[in-house]
Amino acid sequence: VQLQASGGGLVQTGGSLRLSCAASGRIFSINVMGWYRQAPGKQRESVATITSPGSTTYAESVKGRFTISRDNAKNTVYLQMNSLKPEDTAVYYCYANLRTSVTSFPDNYWGRGTQVTVSS
Repeated sequence: VQLQASGGGLVQTGGSLRLSCAASGRIFSINVMGWYRQAPGKQRESVATITSPGSTTYAESVKGRFTISRDNAKNTVYLQMNSLKPEDTAVYYCYANLRTSVTSFPDNYWGRGTQVTVSS
């Protein structure tokens, strides 16, 4: 199983970016998909999650600015980030809690990070 993230970059304060993450390989079902981020010198934190039916959770710091969505047919999760602030600068990691077969237990898989830099 591989998770391939894309969409990071450099943007000015108030700008927008859209991150994408596609899961591929031996996948039976995906439960939760989401995004974490890690800023320099800080612990990794959860940004947003979305379940298969579409229930979402957000970190307080991004509520009202970020929107998570997913395309179950494409095994892809998105993170639309608006009104970006310098404190959003971090490496963003996507993950998926999934099963690789009907008999397997769910497990977490992570993508490589994508850098998001917001200049002031």
